[in-house]
Amino acid sequence: MTSGIELPELPRDADGPVFAEPWQAQAFAMAVLLHERGLFTWPEWAEALAAELAVETEAAPADHGTAYYRSWLTALERLCITRGVATSGGLARLAMAWQAAAEATPHGRPIVLPPEAQSAAKQ
Repeated sequence: MTSGIELPELPRDADGPVFAEPWQAQAFAMAVLLHERGLFTWPEWAEALAAELAVETEAAPADHGTAYYRSWLTALERLCITRGVATSGGLARLAMAWQAAAEATPHGRPIVLPPEAQSAAKQ
């Protein structure tokens, strides 16, 4: 990471972070971008992620891939809410909009979120 601060339990190999699914890489990229834009410091991020990992590890201690990035998303959502860039209701509506768009998209086609749903996280 740009700050030199290590993140707890980051799944990685000799080349860097590893992702089992595309959404994990996208979640990683969102956190890096929001950090670069000043939403939170890297120590704040590491603290928020560590807190979520502690909860997740109790629930599913054997899973370090999906559970890790599920914690990553939860920490990111909480920071966005506490920093006022999203609301919990808005994030729930956005998740439902993505689910509906995914279900309506034929296999192999890109999922497109309708324009009216794109600002749902702030509401």
